[in-house]
Amino acid sequence: MVNCLRTLKAAIVGFAVLAACMQLSVVPAVAQEGHPLKGSWLGTWAGNKALGNDVLIVMTWDGKNITGTINPGTDNIPVKNATLQPEGWVVRFEADAKDKAGKPITYVVEGKIANLPLPNRTLTGTWKNQEESGVFKLARQ
Repeated sequence: MVNCLRTLKAAIVGFAVLAACMQLSVVPAVAQEGHPLKGSWLGTWAGNKALGNDVLIVMTWDGKNITGTINPGTDNIPVKNATLQPEGWVVRFEADAKDKAGKPITYVVEGKIANLPLPNRTLTGTWKNQEESGVFKLARQ
């Protein structure tokens, strides 16, 4: 009976140590999100007659520059002059596109990141081009 209790106690302690080690190995993986803008952002930019209200923006960070594409696969609009100001997490970028008639238009997008510590952070703000403007709301996927 004494040997059985010792074996059970050793098993419980071993399980507790294993569980603690597993928890410690998971915490750093969750914390390593990378650049705050990296990823796919899905949402709307209200009032956009040229491209429609739905928008997908894929952004990445190469260690120096924020790059990306608006509506990859359909419009393929490259993001340019992208900046991120850590004070307030303000994002700004431009993109050159064409409207439905083929006329060149330049988008200027500015917004703020919310829920930064979470993987499903959001980016909200305003957009404008030479002919129209509106608000946008994106959520990282």
